[in-house]
Amino acid sequence: MGSQTGRSEGAGKGTDAAREWSAYQFEIYLDGVAGTVPRMPTDLTRLEEMAAERLAPGPVGYVAASAGNGRTVTANRAALDRWQIVPRMLRDVGKRDLAVELLGVSLPAPLALAPVGVLSIVHPEAEPAAARAAAAQGVPYILSSVSSTPMEQVATEMGDAERWFQLYWGRDREVTLSFLRRAKASGFSALFVTLDTPMLSWRPRDLDQGFLPFLRGVGTANHFSDPAFRAGLARPVHEDLNAAVLHFLGMFSDPGKTWADLAFLREHWEGPIVLKGILHPDDARQAADAGMDGVVVSNHGGRQVNGAIGAADALPDVVAAVGDRLAVLFDSGIRTGDDVFKALALGARAVLLGRPYVYGLGLDGQAGVEHVIRALLNEFDLTLALSGHTSAARLTPDALSRSV
Repeated sequence: MGSQTGRSEGAGKGTDAAREWSAYQFEIYLDGVAGTVPRMPTDLTRLEEMAAERLAPGPVGYVAASAGNGRTVTANRAALDRWQIVPRMLRDVGKRDLAVELLGVSLPAPLALAPVGVLSIVHPEAEPAAARAAAAQGVPYILSSVSSTPMEQVATEMGDAERWFQLYWGRDREVTLSFLRRAKASGFSALFVTLDTPMLSWRPRDLDQGFLPFLRGVGTANHFSDPAFRAGLARPVHEDLNAAVLHFLGMFSDPGKTWADLAFLREHWEGPIVLKGILHPDDARQAADAGMDGVVVSNHGGRQVNGAIGAADALPDVVAAVGDRLAVLFDSGIRTGDDVFKALALGARAVLLGRPYVYGLGLDGQAGVEHVIRALLNEFDLTLALSGHTSAARLTPDALSRSV
């Protein structure tokens, strides 16, 4: 398999984690000397194109899909590209530290795998393969509540590795409570609550394919295995799948939720709570006032509101509003190591990576995900060093210049 072996011995672990990240390129070069070239591109922006060539149109379209005509996806890239790195010279960058403190834990790098549901549509090993890859590389895995695999199984696959649980907050309070109990019992230490999806947006790429996995009972594993959910069914799931799917669709989302409802989650979850989908500084302030522990500056990768602000354009104002009160994380548009650099310099403590690792999963399973993680962090480490910096946690806006 050449350089895509998914080797994890020490990557992101130990006291010299940064040197491990930057060593990945030399593993690839050495494999090249032996006559083996990477099975997957090292330019991670090529992953979507390759996935489109190899995976079925419905699944790859679902992963790549955006709201409307994709203006927000374009805005995400433009927002990051407006910032340019200003390298500094003759600084000692021989030793670097990518580690960060986040949500009460020390991480070897400022990265977590974002919650992406229904992963079985791109690879049969689905969430367990992605979770094992994250665990092997020492980065947290955020499990979507609409995963293809029950949370208990994913937790077992990860051993004692850091894992967080994402909640789509539905109408049924008893199901929500059951999810929280199960997640806590399974060792998920933080709760990520996605706020920007009280209903699905208009997604032409999915609509043109007529492809929505949930209607086929995919992405429902946590619900179909949940005792509170099953208590609401007249017949067991295996006897009437259509009824179970309709019950799922009827309780999945709740557009009536307000800020006052956060008290319910704070009462029933003992660990950190992070709100995902924050773009306005006033919403970030309300999150802090509600006793939350963090926010993710995110527009759902452009999947929910067409014409929305680019996430990187929103990031500085959110950091200015609550950066001393909450952990501010970032997603939506991260594709390269320099994207990670820019997000951290703008004030994010860490970034969440979404679509690229899903394409890596679809193309090469666990090894594909590990390649994406290692390539991204190797490129970030090199960008850090070549720009004259040594600490991921100490980047500031002074490292950047904004283009007109």
